Amino acid sequence: MRQGGAVPAPARPAQLVGRVFRGTEAIAGGLLTRDALRSRCWRRLFRDVYADAALPDDHRLRLAGAALLVPPDAVVSGRSAAYLLGLREAVDEASPVEVTIRPGCRFGPVAGLRVRRAPVPAADMVGRGRHRCTSEVRTALDVARLEPLLESVPLLDAMLGRSVVDHSVLTAAATALPTGRGCRRAQQAVALADERAESPPESRLRVLLTLAGLPPVPQWRVGRPDGVFIARVDLGYPAAKVAVEYDGAWHGAPGELGRDRRRINALVQAGWRVLYVTAADLHRPGEVVARVRALLAAAEIGVVGHSTGR
Repeated sequence: MRQGGAVPAPARPAQLVGRVFRGTEAIAGGLLTRDALRSRCWRRLFRDVYADAALPDDHRLRLAGAALLVPPDAVVSGRSAAYLLGLREAVDEASPVEVTIRPGCRFGPVAGLRVRRAPVPAADMVGRGRHRCTSEVRTALDVARLEPLLESVPLLDAMLGRSVVDHSVLTAAATALPTGRGCRRAQQAVALADERAESPPESRLRVLLTLAGLPPVPQWRVGRPDGVFIARVDLGYPAAKVAVEYDGAWHGAPGELGRDRRRINALVQAGWRVLYVTAADLHRPGEVVARVRALLAAAEIGVVGHSTGR
């Protein structure tokens, strides 16, 4: 520290402002010293890859950093490809950047990257800005092949709901997959996917119930016998007049609680039974299935309808 003065601010070479760069190159070019590279001005993304700390720390920044590190013919894939295709919710802060490289290529492992080795023909690639990523259909199939159903189906739902992929095209592509690792799982995920879903938790809940032999109808519109609309429910069993609602954080928004309770009251008055399921409940899937099964059984024997909470 200087005598009688403040510590000077770390140097920020103009060539690196707003940029993503290799640390060794910045040092070799005389732009930074090793100590300067460790200052708060720069954010470490990967091994030897840094960014101006003023840049937003999001998945796009990490994609830019990964591009400096991966082989030139690497293709962004998986959830990172879904992100580039417009599905921002496909990743979160902890998500690694996913890339696919050709079989036999010597690269990795690298912390923060998920590297897969597989052929990616030109027909399975699209350009998105400065990046090459897997196509919409290839991205959906890769996620469906490689991830558990409770994780893959919500992303497929979102891709279908935003018309990123067409369900008939995706079904045909899944059917045509060669026998191999993840083939059956991909076909099952595509069969379970539904564009009507409105949130990932709702999708997980639907998949959970369907796999238990209790397939619900997503976003079912409930109406009176004369056709007047009453409410739309997350997941419905119309024949039994049972609704399963995912109780998310939005219920706490100003005015939402009152509107939601009036909606539930209207459903109950119309003879529907309503079950709320929370995020915590989804960690106890057996209990959720048992509660839904009990409500459906009660409907069969004509028990008086009611609304049940958590």
